[in-house]
Amino acid sequence: MGARKKRAPRRGSLGLRPRKRASEIVPRIRSWPEVQSETPLLLAFAGYKAGMTHAYIIDDRPNVPTSGKEIFVPITVIEAPSMIILAIRAYTYDPNKGLLTFTEAWAPPPEELEIHRRIPRLNITDMDKKLKLIEEHLDEIADIRVLAATQPKLVGGLSKKVPDIIEIKIGGGKDLQDRFEYAKKILGTQVSIRDVFKEGQFIDVIAVTKGKGFAGVIKRFGVKELPRWHKHRKGSRKVGARSPGIGALSTVPQPGQLGFHRRTEYNKRIIKIGDNGLEITPKGGFMHYGIVRSTYVLLQGSVPGPRKRIIVMRHPIRPTPWEPQGPPIITYISLESK
Repeated sequence: MGARKKRAPRRGSLGLRPRKRASEIVPRIRSWPEVQSETPLLLAFAGYKAGMTHAYIIDDRPNVPTSGKEIFVPITVIEAPSMIILAIRAYTYDPNKGLLTFTEAWAPPPEELEIHRRIPRLNITDMDKKLKLIEEHLDEIADIRVLAATQPKLVGGLSKKVPDIIEIKIGGGKDLQDRFEYAKKILGTQVSIRDVFKEGQFIDVIAVTKGKGFAGVIKRFGVKELPRWHKHRKGSRKVGARSPGIGALSTVPQPGQLGFHRRTEYNKRIIKIGDNGLEITPKGGFMHYGIVRSTYVLLQGSVPGPRKRIIVMRHPIRPTPWEPQGPPIITYISLESK
């Protein structure tokens, strides 16, 4: 009889710690890519997950066995109507503290958008005075970003009316002055997802995953259940550690929160951007969502979160070596009820 196995691979990734609930359902973008573009542009956009379907496309990847052939791909549908640029936020940099907010210039949005009714505490101040202050201290400014609000009232599957606000960095351009002029140009206006992304390119997806409550180590980490025929006095669905105090180590799987974590998935390809949501809505609408009524995005693969969850799309921070020249040819999109 061989020696008893004393080692085993650990369960669960240490790179995903702490496994606790996300602080907010609207994910904050912590890292931004360096985009090489002659003209300034926003580096992120937000939408709402409608559901999934499948499609057949012509594989345009080079040097793969299926190149030029029709392949099956899963598709995630994200409804992404235009966003409203509410404010410009300028940052200074401190070597010890990092980025510090210098000032904000808020613009009163158009009355027909009814943003004031949904966000009663908008920090509306003297916009021209704030913009002049930023321009005078532009040599001290380290970064220019904007605050953008979604329009959930235009989303077919949502019942809420209060917008979600996210901070978006401005990239590209020649210098900071160029990006500041672009921010002033779009301040108080609506921006479409076509102004941020193009069909066929890769993007990163940031969202909060499905919440599954409190779970034990077997479901949470995939720990193997102890053999039941030994009649364990304290149960079998637990960690088999017996050393004193080892249960307190951070590397030992512990029961706790499962799901509702902020997660980032890299390099999801945009298959299509469309304006008529009815052309991709399944018969009877998406389950637990309904009909897509506004601008939509088709992403290849799955994205975190349940239906109706806000999804933040960002320019890729780890771009792939292969740069697509355009969107793939779609031969079929399933409209069957899922």
